[in-house]
Amino acid sequence: MGIVNSTEGALDEKEIVAAAERALAEIALIRTEVGKVIFGQESVVERTLLAVLSGGHALLVGVPGLAKTKLVTTLGTVLGLASSRVQFTPDLMPSDILGTEVMDQDENGRRSFRFVPGPIFTQLLMADEINRASPRTQSALLQAMQEYHVTVAGQRNDLPQPFHVLATQNPLEQEGTYPLPEAQLDRFLMQVDVDYPELAAERRILLETTGLNESEARAVIDAAKLQQIQHLIRLMPVSETVVEAILSLVRSARPGHGNAATDKNVAWGPGPRAGQAMMLCARARALYDGRLAPSIDDVVALAEPVLQHRMALTFAARAEGMSVRDVIAGLVKSLKA
Repeated sequence: MGIVNSTEGALDEKEIVAAAERALAEIALIRTEVGKVIFGQESVVERTLLAVLSGGHALLVGVPGLAKTKLVTTLGTVLGLASSRVQFTPDLMPSDILGTEVMDQDENGRRSFRFVPGPIFTQLLMADEINRASPRTQSALLQAMQEYHVTVAGQRNDLPQPFHVLATQNPLEQEGTYPLPEAQLDRFLMQVDVDYPELAAERRILLETTGLNESEARAVIDAAKLQQIQHLIRLMPVSETVVEAILSLVRSARPGHGNAATDKNVAWGPGPRAGQAMMLCARARALYDGRLAPSIDDVVALAEPVLQHRMALTFAARAEGMSVRDVIAGLVKSLKA
């Protein structure tokens, strides 16, 4: 079985195993601390953490009151990252998040411009209800998400490292919203759907969040350790079997690539960035589960969160009540066969 891996900055096998053992211990601490505050929602916590561990951004989609904001705030604390929150509104301007130039005057009366950084200059940015911002503001955020710097008055300003955007979106309220363009959706490593908690978890929420003493999370790693884990994930080997599974899944989701169901139901499918996201997230999921290499099971588990925001159905498919999830489920079934 062939192994695909980057040799640049590579560690030998013993060093990788030792680094993985340290990372596993740190990830276990992260999960424990997050679990003190976020009850249930194991899949949501896992997928959001995988996006961050992979060095990317995540879009959290769910109705209000499901602890999306609480999760992002908790992750910022537990991961030891500088964080900020921006509540997106229709009148939010690009300068409100990027920053602006102000004029200063010294004691000699000479005037000069000084850049005042906005809330985007942080390590973990929570973009709350991102689809309420105008396209102009969304495009300003797009550059930061892809290039990790912003341009103000012709000057490049690098963002802190690591830099992650965890955005939330309410799928119910569509009045006064601006749907995210496909180009920006593609910049999110994963779309994490947040559903209602199960009965046992909701019971625990009632009991533990309405008293005088409410649990609080603490920092267990810092930005430097997070970057070490992110670097380790990129060094993890990937078998040719998994690479072929990723390619097969992503390409079968595109019209005109030999899949009859896709040709019939999908208007446009995922680009190469979906495969890149799948490769990184599969490695991260393997490490999250205590394994040193991803398997096809990781590809299957990540198919929906990685692909669903990178595909669109035809009008006929939507009229028949079909969803993107249905299409992905069919592609995954073919992959398993």
